[in-house]
Amino acid sequence: MSEGSLEIKDDWMRNFRCIGRWSKGWCASLTKCLLSNHVLKPLVSTLCLVVVVIYGLADRLRNFVAGILFAQYRYPYAVALCFTQVLVSLLVLNLFHVLNLVPLKRYSRSLGERVLVPAICSSIYAVLATWAKASSTYDGLFTISLPLLPILTVGFSFCQKLVPPPALHYFVLSTLLCGASFTIQASWGVAGVTPLEYIYIPLALLLYSLSLTWLAKVLETERHIPPDSQASVFDIYYAQLVNQFWVLGLLWLLHPHSPWHVLSKSSWHSLLFHGYLLAVQLLGMVLNFLDGVTALCLSPLAAALLHSARQVVRPYLQLL
Repeated sequence: MSEGSLEIKDDWMRNFRCIGRWSKGWCASLTKCLLSNHVLKPLVSTLCLVVVVIYGLADRLRNFVAGILFAQYRYPYAVALCFTQVLVSLLVLNLFHVLNLVPLKRYSRSLGERVLVPAICSSIYAVLATWAKASSTYDGLFTISLPLLPILTVGFSFCQKLVPPPALHYFVLSTLLCGASFTIQASWGVAGVTPLEYIYIPLALLLYSLSLTWLAKVLETERHIPPDSQASVFDIYYAQLVNQFWVLGLLWLLHPHSPWHVLSKSSWHSLLFHGYLLAVQLLGMVLNFLDGVTALCLSPLAAALLHSARQVVRPYLQLL
């Protein structure tokens, strides 16, 4: 092999290692750069507000399109929707990896075991949340209860002994805002609540808050591993998706709405149905990715606030 080809190979390997290091520390480096730069520091709050607004609009659009699927096309198959959404997420993430946009390691059994609990919790939450949206109105119990998610997440953060723990002023402020939002919306009344919602919805919120804090705990454990063996944020999220694929696949096979039942009852002959279904999957993929990355890069409390922000501010906007 010539010296020129060896130099090209060495340069390529150095670039690949740089990409790997960037994928592990890009969140911390970007945050530190923004906070240390006096010119960019005022833009941090504006950037956070823009992300929250975009997330809220995408969530509202997803709920609107999902409502069409549930009502017009009679597609209330929660497990099937959650399974196909995870499948789409895996395909897109692997496509980005093939295009060298997202460096990923192969699925590790040890890492998969560490993220098994958040994968199970988030899978069950996704199914229960989809079922609640399909079986109730916009002002259902699930929507009203979402402001409690940040409070539960803070509680699990202290139970998991995350380092650093949530700041006291953030804890007090989020508790007051979310508690008042829940109280105001509950005082307006809840329409069409089924008895199962009183059991499933509190369980769903508990599971999702546990999932967010457990993910942060896994990343905290990875920091004590030698740098060459550490899993990046994308590796952890990818391992969780693989676990969710098997959990939801098994649940779908055991569910009364089996794959054969769903395939036989759906409106596959309609192109609009395919468009709505794909839109729901893609929007859900983006929202779930933002939740997971926020929990890993910032904090579980930030992810919980992002996930429930639209419902937290809704009563305050209406009062204004």
